[in-house]
Amino acid sequence: MAKTGYVFDERFLMHDTGEHLMQLPRGGYLEGIEHPSNNRITRRAARLIAGSEIVEHLQQIPVREATLGEVHYCHTPDYVEHVRNLDATGGGMLDDQTRVTRGSFEAALLSAGGAIELTDAVLDGRAKNGYGLLRPIGHHAMADQGMGFCVFNNVVIATRHAQQQRGIERIAIIDWDVHHGNGTQSAHWDDTSVLFISLHQDNWYPAGWGSIDQTGGDGAKGHTVNIPLPPGTGNQGYEYAFERVVLPIVREFGPELIFISAGQDANMADPLGRMLLTMDGYRNLTEQLKTLAEEICGGRLIALQEGGYTPAYVPFCTLGIIEGLVGEETSVADPWAGSSEYDHAVSQFSDREKAAVEAARSAQEPFWSLG
Repeated sequence: MAKTGYVFDERFLMHDTGEHLMQLPRGGYLEGIEHPSNNRITRRAARLIAGSEIVEHLQQIPVREATLGEVHYCHTPDYVEHVRNLDATGGGMLDDQTRVTRGSFEAALLSAGGAIELTDAVLDGRAKNGYGLLRPIGHHAMADQGMGFCVFNNVVIATRHAQQQRGIERIAIIDWDVHHGNGTQSAHWDDTSVLFISLHQDNWYPAGWGSIDQTGGDGAKGHTVNIPLPPGTGNQGYEYAFERVVLPIVREFGPELIFISAGQDANMADPLGRMLLTMDGYRNLTEQLKTLAEEICGGRLIALQEGGYTPAYVPFCTLGIIEGLVGEETSVADPWAGSSEYDHAVSQFSDREKAAVEAARSAQEPFWSLG
C-alpha cells in the first residue's frame, strides 16, 4: 500500500539567509540575529520528522533540479536569470526582505523540482498523498519579482506541471499561511481551471492583497476565494472557515488534485503573525482536507511548505500536518500543551471571527451554491 510521500533534501539548506546586523547611530553594530526565514527552522523540522515514529509511514521521494522550462511555467526568463546572477556574484536582495546567497539558485531549483517530483509520485499512485518540506518557500513570488522570503513559486510551478504534462484539468490550492499568497493569486487570477483559496490574517502582509472582494478576473469570478481573518483567530475560527467556506466550495469545484500551501506562521508562537493555531489545529485541518480529497479526487492531496518563523514551534506544527496526511499520531507532544496560552488558543472563538468568515462566504455566494 502506498505511503505518504515526503520530500526533503539537505541541499535545500544551501539557501542560507544568515544574520541581520543593524548599524547603530553612534557607531558599531547591534548583535546579529538570524534572518526570520532561516534554515535552522527547516533543519529542526526535518530532524523532528526523522526522529519520530511518523518516518515509518513516509516514502522518501528523490529530488531533482527543476529545468528552466519548468520554472518558466511561473516566472519570466529575465527574472530567473536575475536570481541566477545574484547567486553567481555572491548574493543580493530581491526586495528589502528577500535575500539570495551563493547556493540559493540551486536550492530554489531543487525546491521547485522536489514539488514536481512529489506531484508526479502522487499522480502515479506511488504515494497516497505528500508533504514537501521545501526551502526556499514560494507563495509570494510573482512572475517577475521575488518577495516575502520567496524565490520561485513552487505551488504554481507544480500546478502548471500537473496541468501541462499530466493532463490534470482542475486543481484547488488552499493557502493557510498567515500572509496572503499574492504570487499564487496573481498567477491564477484569470484561470477557471484553478481554485485558489487563501485564509490569512486581515490587513497584514502584503499590503493591498487578500480582501474579500478580490474574487478573480472578469472571466474567472469565484475562482479566487479570500478569507481574511482577525488577529487572534485560533483553531475554532479556522475550523469554522473550513465548514462554512472552504470545504463546500472545494467540493462544488470538484478538483482532480488539491494542494495545500502549508504556512505554519499562523501558529500561536510565531513572531510574524498574530494567530493562534496549534499543532492539533494544523492536524485537524489537514485531516479534513484528506477526507475531502478521498471523497472527490482519489486522495490526491499535496502539502508544500510555505512560511513559519519560530524554530520552537514550526517543526511541531509541520509534524502535525504530516500526521494528518498519514492518519497516525506520534508520541511527540505539543510543547505548549497545558499552558494558559495553549488553553486560550484552543478555546478562542468570537463573534468577530464568525463575522469575518460570514463576510467571506457572502462575497462568494454569487458564484457558488453555498446553501
